[in-house]
Amino acid sequence: MAARIISGTAVAREARGEAAVKAAEFEGQMGRPPGLTVVLVGEDPASQVYVGRKEKASAAVGIRSQTLRLPADTPQVELLATVERLNGDPTVDGVLVQLPLPGHIDQQRIIEAIDPAKDVDGFHPVSQGRMLAGLPGLRPCTPAGIVELLRRSEVPLSGVRAVVVGRSNIVGKPLAAMLMQKGVDATVTVCHSRTRDLAVHTREAQVLVAALGRPEAITADMVRDGAVVIDVGIHRLEAPDRPKGTKLVGDVHFEPVARVASAITPVPGGVGPMTVAMLMLNTVEAAAAR
Repeated sequence: MAARIISGTAVAREARGEAAVKAAEFEGQMGRPPGLTVVLVGEDPASQVYVGRKEKASAAVGIRSQTLRLPADTPQVELLATVERLNGDPTVDGVLVQLPLPGHIDQQRIIEAIDPAKDVDGFHPVSQGRMLAGLPGLRPCTPAGIVELLRRSEVPLSGVRAVVVGRSNIVGKPLAAMLMQKGVDATVTVCHSRTRDLAVHTREAQVLVAALGRPEAITADMVRDGAVVIDVGIHRLEAPDRPKGTKLVGDVHFEPVARVASAITPVPGGVGPMTVAMLMLNTVEAAAAR
């Protein structure tokens, strides 16, 4: 039996609708829309695409979005001064510095410079600490989007064996913490590049999240029959048989795995739209809390 396709596009539309309602309520109370400022340093093509999506989503839900585009050779001290100015601007409710940054800039230093109350990416140590403690706060968008995608798709999580493949600070670690929180209650295993016998662990997963950053690395023989599979990866591969000569794939070998799994997210149209939707919700929540 073919797996049910979990559409991030459809669920994200629902989440953006909720963000639009909250944005309108905020504007009615405050006389201005919630404000999001994205800082883009350099001209990384992927970052340009991501920022464009954020601008479009902001306009659709009623968030006033601006993008500050700085040259790739911007000194770190200048970027820090920009962040500090945005921290002090009362019309800016959310500050997002698009990652990755050029190599001469200390990425962690920039993250820590953002006011935690405006940290709509959820990467500040204060945000991370509140998440680990189970306290209210702004959550990293991709992990939060995955949890919402599972919840809104009515995938059972309480007591379920979940395996997260990947231990990045952006996805793997925070997702594991969020899945094991009270109210979600999954039993979580985290695997990574040093994990021995990876397939032994992945075959135990009732919910398997692939966030390892390698195209089509999760194959059908690594997946338990009836598992729910969430694919975080996105890669562009050469495909001479395609009109454009390339194709987008995830970390999961989609077609064979879809014949084993009970449900699976596609690439594109799975986790990606949820990341942007959660950014919209984070922005309106940051505005309301200030």
